[in-house]
Parts: sequence; C-alpha cells; structure tokens
Amino acid sequence: MRPHIPLRRTALTLTAAATAVAGLALVPGSANAAEVPVGSGSYSDERPAGANGPQNSQGAAVTPQVTEAMAGQPIPTNDWWSSLVFKRYADQPHSQPMFGHPLSYQAVDSGLEVGYPTQPDVSGVSYHFPHQADLTVGVAGLNSPDTKADGWSDWTVSPYWEGGGATLRATIGHGSPYVYAETTGGAAQVTAASAPEVFADEGSLLGISVNGHDYALFAPSGSDWTVSGSQITADLGGQDYYSLAVLPSRDALDLYARYAYSFVTGSTVTWDYDEAGGSVSATYALETEAREGSETGSVMALYPHQWQYTNDELTAHEYVSPRGTMRVREGASFTTTQDVTGVLPGLPESSGVDTGHLTSLVNDVASSADVPVADTYWSGKEFGRLAQLVPIADQIGATAARDQLIAAIKSRLEEWFTAGGDTQFVYDSEWKTLTGYPASYGSDVELNDHHFHYSYYVMAAAIVAQYDPAWAADSAWGGMVKELIGDAANPVRGDDRYPFLRGFDVYAGHSWASGHQGFAAGNNQESSSESINLSAGLVLWGSATGDTSLRDLGVYLLTTESEAIRQYWFDGDEQNFPADYQHNTLGMVWSNGGAHSTWWTGNPEEIHGINVLPVTGGSLHLARDKDAIVRNLEELVEENGGPPVEWKEILWEFQALADPAAARAAYDGDGGGVGSPEAGESWAHVYHWIHTLDSIGAPDTAITADSPTAAAFSQGGTVTYAAHNYGDAERTVTFSDGAQLTVPPNSSASRTG
Repeated sequence: MRPHIPLRRTALTLTAAATAVAGLALVPGSANAAEVPVGSGSYSDERPAGANGPQNSQGAAVTPQVTEAMAGQPIPTNDWWSSLVFKRYADQPHSQPMFGHPLSYQAVDSGLEVGYPTQPDVSGVSYHFPHQADLTVGVAGLNSPDTKADGWSDWTVSPYWEGGGATLRATIGHGSPYVYAETTGGAAQVTAASAPEVFADEGSLLGISVNGHDYALFAPSGSDWTVSGSQITADLGGQDYYSLAVLPSRDALDLYARYAYSFVTGSTVTWDYDEAGGSVSATYALETEAREGSETGSVMALYPHQWQYTNDELTAHEYVSPRGTMRVREGASFTTTQDVTGVLPGLPESSGVDTGHLTSLVNDVASSADVPVADTYWSGKEFGRLAQLVPIADQIGATAARDQLIAAIKSRLEEWFTAGGDTQFVYDSEWKTLTGYPASYGSDVELNDHHFHYSYYVMAAAIVAQYDPAWAADSAWGGMVKELIGDAANPVRGDDRYPFLRGFDVYAGHSWASGHQGFAAGNNQESSSESINLSAGLVLWGSATGDTSLRDLGVYLLTTESEAIRQYWFDGDEQNFPADYQHNTLGMVWSNGGAHSTWWTGNPEEIHGINVLPVTGGSLHLARDKDAIVRNLEELVEENGGPPVEWKEILWEFQALADPAAARAAYDGDGGGVGSPEAGESWAHVYHWIHTLDSIGAPDTAITADSPTAAAFSQGGTVTYAAHNYGDAERTVTFSDGAQLTVPPNSSASRTG
C-alpha cells in the first residue's frame, strides 16, 4: 500500500527440518546480542536511535493482539484479516471489516458481524462492495472489550472474544460460506439486522432471510432455534458449538446441512512444479473435525482464477463477489494447474540492436554506477536499475561496464547486509519481522510493503549470483538474502522466526501490501508488478544458487499472481468488474473492490504504469493477455488526452509485450531516449527492450518449456527460443512445440526458427 512519490518464541534460528525444506540456511545468533552474524553479513536486533517499530495511528507502540495460546507465534501480517492482530486505531479494539468472500465480517464487542455484499457501490474511479451486517454471531451475555486471534492457517483465522461471563471463538476463511462458532457461558445468540423471514424450521436447523440474503443456522442435534424479533437463540443442550452458512439459493439447504458439523480447523496449500511439463499445480485443502456425525467434507467457493484452472467437479451454485463470480465445489479440496511463463535474466541477443549505440548507453550508466544511501524502497529501485543492465552489458561484450555495475551493486548490498551502518536490517522478535532502516512508506511502523522493497534486493542479488556464485554462498552474503526472503516469502509453516508467506494470500492468489489492514475496504495492493518482481527474483535466485525449493516457490507465486493480475487488475475476461464501472484497469485492488487510482497521484500514466514497473525478464507473463494490454493503453491515451509523457518509457515497454512495432514507432517518434526515465529505469534498458522485441516479436506464452528460465517469442510466424542455463553442464531445453535449444553451461542462448 506504499504511496510512491514521483518520483512462538524469540529463537533466531530455523529448525533443521524447516531449513531443509526452505533452503533458508541461516547462521544461529544470540537473542541478546545487538548484532547477529549471518555469513559475511549481519543484522541487528536493536533498532537504530530514533527509529520506530509497529505503532498505532497515535504513534504508540503496538504488540500483536493474540491469545495466550498463540503468544510468540509469527504473525502473518499483510493478510485479509490482519486488523485482528494489528490494532492500528486505539479506539477500535476489535477489527476493521474483513472480506473473506463470499462473506464479509467485522468483530464487535458482542461477537462477529457477518454480511454478504452483493451490490457494488460504483463511484467515479472506484467500486466497493461494502460490509453490511446481516447477522451478528454471538453468545448470550457476551460483552468483550477486545478481539484477539486464537489461531490461523493458510487462509482461515479464528478470532476470540471473552467478557460478560462468556467466550466465543469463530473460524472464518476465504471461500468459506460457513462461520463455525465455539462457545462457553451461554446460549447461542444470533442477532439479525432486522426481523428475519423464516423459510425453514427443523428444530436445530433454521433457514432465514435477512436483507435479501438467505442463511442457514445449525445448532447441535436436539437443540431448537427460537426467533423473537431480531434475536435468534438456541440452547446448545450442553454442547459448545453451532454454525451458520450463507446459501447461494434455498435449494442448496440440504447440501449445506450435510457439512454443517464438519468444522474447518485448518487450511493448507501445496504446490508442485512439473518442470518437464512446464506447468505448476496447487492443491487447496481444508482440515476438518466432525462435531457430530462423521462427515469430513465441506463446501468451498472458488474465485475465477481458481475455477478456470481446475478439473475438479463443481456444482451449479454460485456467489457474487468483488472478484466476479465464485463457483461452488462440494469437497474439502481442489487442485488448479497452470502453464508456466518463464523468467529470463535479460532478453536474448538480436539483430535489432545497434551494439555501438547500446554500448554507449550502458557505459554512461556504468561510469557513474552507485546506489546512494537511501531508504529500503529507493535504494531498491536503484539496485533494480543497475541490475537490469548487467546481462545486457555481458551480452554486448561490455565486460568492463558489466563489472562496474556488479561492483556497485555488491558494495551497497554488503552495506545493507551489515548491522550498525547508515543502512541495515533489524529483526523484531515480537512481530517476527526483519525491517530495513532507513524505512519508508510505513515499512517500519505499519509493516507495509516488505515484499515490494525486498523484491529489488533479491532480484539484484540473483543477478550478482549469476556472475559470482561465491558471493551468493550462505557463508558469504547469500545468508542475508535468504533472511529477506524469509521475512517476505517464507515457505515454511511452523518456523518460529518468520510467518508463512507473510503477504501472499494463497487463496486470493496475490499479495497484500498493508501490514495492519486498517481500512473499511479491507486490505489493498497497488503495485502488483513489484510483487511479481519478488517472485521472479526467487526464480532467478533459486536457479543461480541451486536452491530448487526457492526456485519452485517463485514459480508458484509468479504463476498464481500473474493470473490474479490478469483477472482482478486488468479484468482480462471483461467479466469481473461491475457492469457499470467505467475503467478497464485498476491502480489498486482492495479486499472489497478496486480503484483506478494510486496512493499519490491521479495521473493516468502512473495509474496504468504502477502495475508494470519494474520491467524485467520477469515481466514476460503480462504478454499472456495481449488484448488486455491493448485495451489498457487505449484507455490511457484517452484519459491522458494523448500519448504518455511522464512514464512514457515504462508504457512503451508494456506496449512492446503486445505490439513491439507500435512501441518502436512510439520510441522513434519521440526522439528515442529524450528526457529522464522513471527512477528505476535507464535508457539503455529501454532501448534494448524495445528494439529486441521489435526484432524477435512479443513473448509467445502459448509455448512453454521444460525450464523456468526459458521463453519463446513470435514475429510473423517465426519463433525465437531463448533460455539461460545456470548449471555447470550443457543443457538442451525442450519447448512445448517440439523445438529444442542447446545452452552451454552458465550461459544464455537463443535461436530463431
């Protein structure tokens, strides 16, 4: 949620098992030492003088609001429900609205408000499906001063209330039409927003309609629901549970009753990258406990980016959501499978580039290459700018410039990776997070944007590792790179130092930027492309260092978020935005909708460009939907009253992924390299990108490969194949159309035809 300005314990080591799984080989450090060594580098466990950690809006320090049972557990901040644990506002001790889809929720003193937003509020640049309580799930007498998190899993959470002699623990989650309640101290009490219409009454099963939405309430067998005005109660007959579900239609009542007592206790995603087949599969599974009977299944609502890629059987039932139609599956798991678009360290060599001119452009940057002392974000931008030129310099034989660029990157990374200097990283054992200082855009006080900032460091380190593997060893500087990865995208559950995939919402299919989720609209993410930059960096870092676990994590994250971007930022199928919304692209996605805007400006160029930058070999996935790129840029020109000016080079590069010839014409027509490019770009990179794609064609994402660092490009029916081989032996890469490309060790190669 960073506004660009135009520019379980405090142990500090992973368990052996976790380290083996994640590849995060860390050096043990003392929790009492201010400096914790990691290979050649170090981080601190004490903030520099004057620096801040997590705070509320009044500037007071905040601690994670969790129950005693969860004390010391790494908190998955930057999630759809983070306001449960990060109380950004002192006068709101419960939560902000939280959007699980199809249901919305808000914790209050009497329990959990539940709603089903079905009518969008479309207003100018934004649309939202605001939370409106249909029901409040509670217990007779409950009056809790606050709400805490009492457990969580990959996409579920269990808020907890205690007060007035009663307790309530609810379990809610993405894609779940159910709320599972566990209680003590009183009868089940559900308060409706108005006197409900009762359409089914079978004792322990009650069907009601509130605000035009149909719900079913399920008490233990032998119990009986009583309706008095807006109050609905049931004596639980000595039991401590009940549930409710929002129904897609009344004829689904029997189906939902079947699973009403199969309480969800956890959720887990697993992924499998089929390198030979060029695809990645992900299985989303619920863990359940039968509170009565023996049923272990459930009902799950799938988002468009999920149901379009599953072969599992779906029912005819559907829900409305801010992400478009959700389709219902009967069962406790489903699997998606998607083709993988490769990541390249740089575009391949081509005849479209004037080597002499490009060499001059590269030398201009290399001669003054430096990463100035700045905050984590703006240092990161400069790391990205220089790193993207290293493969280009190598490709054109400008080895002196290449080495100057690498030296500049290494020098400043090493300063960042050493505790005690002007720039450093600090571990917070309370919030289980690693924060860079100087911080920016709330990365310290709100825990915002770590994946954005650190993406540039991981990507730059991956480029260095390609040319200097010894530098990237765990015993050298690679250990600190893995610390940043651990903070932003730890793939290990049960680690006591960092949460699982901090900001990546596996069910939503994309990351969230806000660490506190302190908004009525839920959480948000603006620059989806900077999130992709981290995933692409993981692919390259894992490939360069031989860490296939981190490489495959990057493949899963990038492939999943790529489709979420296509669907929810760019509305690629033109089915997910409200029918009367007047824009075809969003600057930011919110939990309950989206906005054609940014945090810092209403300039159309930046609204359209913020989900493109940084342009790298990880940006090729955007070419999966060339029509969406064309529509996006047509709208930009209309809004702008003409071609782009301020971020023209970013938008030309975007255009080149769909229509390279048009991008080349725009570049040439503007004089080619006139003015100052966006802060993370250079004219050398822009020239190489546009002229290369004009020569070899746009990425052909229909052609996959048996390597995550390979890609195909098509121009008038002629295909160019490119790949990078990080291994020490020659490798033959096979593409899905049958073409093969032999790549020497530790090299890039390409061929046309």
